[in-house]
Amino acid sequence: MLNSPTALDAADPLASFRDRFVHADEELIYLDGNSLGRLPRTTAGRVAAAITEEWGRGLIRSWSHWIDLARGIGDEIATGVVSARPGEVLVGDSTTVNLYKLAAAALDARPDRRVIVLDDDNFPTDLYVLQGLAAARGLSLRTVHTDIDAGLDLDVLRAALDEDVALVCLSHVAYRSGALADMGAVTDAVHAVGALMLWDLSHAAGSVEVPLDSSGADLAVGCTYKYLNGGPGAPAFVYVRRELQASLRQPIWGWFGQRDQFAMGPEYRPVDGIERFAVGTPPVLGLYGVQEGIRPVIEAGIGAIRAKGIALTSYAIEWHDEWLAPLGFRVASPRDASRRGGHVSLHHEDAWRICQALIARQVVPDYRTPSRLRLGFSPLTTSFQDVHDGLSRLRDLVVAGEHRTYDATPGRVT
Repeated sequence: MLNSPTALDAADPLASFRDRFVHADEELIYLDGNSLGRLPRTTAGRVAAAITEEWGRGLIRSWSHWIDLARGIGDEIATGVVSARPGEVLVGDSTTVNLYKLAAAALDARPDRRVIVLDDDNFPTDLYVLQGLAAARGLSLRTVHTDIDAGLDLDVLRAALDEDVALVCLSHVAYRSGALADMGAVTDAVHAVGALMLWDLSHAAGSVEVPLDSSGADLAVGCTYKYLNGGPGAPAFVYVRRELQASLRQPIWGWFGQRDQFAMGPEYRPVDGIERFAVGTPPVLGLYGVQEGIRPVIEAGIGAIRAKGIALTSYAIEWHDEWLAPLGFRVASPRDASRRGGHVSLHHEDAWRICQALIARQVVPDYRTPSRLRLGFSPLTTSFQDVHDGLSRLRDLVVAGEHRTYDATPGRVT
């Protein structure tokens, strides 16, 4: 007999955080926090105040404090979310743009090396950016095979590394399966051949411990609209290890990375610190959304968030084995909780139609190829009752065959 969700919620030390987020429809079970986090209750008021007071009343004078937001919020992420040092994280631009900036800077720092290594289950934008850089510079991409359910095999990665490798780019948590890479072991292997390591933290930041400092990681990018609840299109962040900052020069030379910015000098001379990875005017309203989104994460603590994430995903797998495995589902994520991030994927041959039918039953997951339902359990906003009831509705609709009435062709947004 599985534990009662009511009892588990009553014992949950993070249960009270749920009320700090908007739940506009109490009937809706939201299992997609790994794609877009819920809206914190404080965000609308904070952004409204920035519009009416700081912009409306303060006008240009508000730049006296706006100008330091990207660095200040970066320090909050560094010390409260990803285990880095102040001055190593900066918020701004999209994840894709940031990945380009850091990858280009890393390649310039290894001019005699001709190979970029990534895995074949990396997030598509990472693959495309690296393909573009390789094509523009006449470099080679060396693609490592990764099991799309189990994640990266460290021995397979090691076999692909040699002294011609300039850069390795991998995701800390795999977007499809939730498989968690060993950041320390991977980074050590990359450094052993003299290459630089670039991590994508988009599905990791806010859901698992991210040991950038202790692992010796060189570079990282991450988004803020998933587990960090910054809102759709919220600005992403970059991490650059302090010891590397002065030796790296990113390719987009903008005035927010310029030393003595308002001297308006004719030549680009980048600042010494993390701000050299800035480009143009920061998105102030988006930055305030990020700041409100990360506050409950920092207050709860990543250790407690990780513990609940393990409990939620393990609970979902237990109900899968009880209810869904007999219906043709298969867990497409690591069963070992220490190797799993904050979401679980379930394979089923008819996953797309099941996903649409589940949404109609007021349960929101998402769909990922090939034939997977991806269930994201954001520990601050997802209850054990949500997991139980969501999987119960999933079981019931498949038993009833409701999904068979839906179009089998996936739409543009999945």
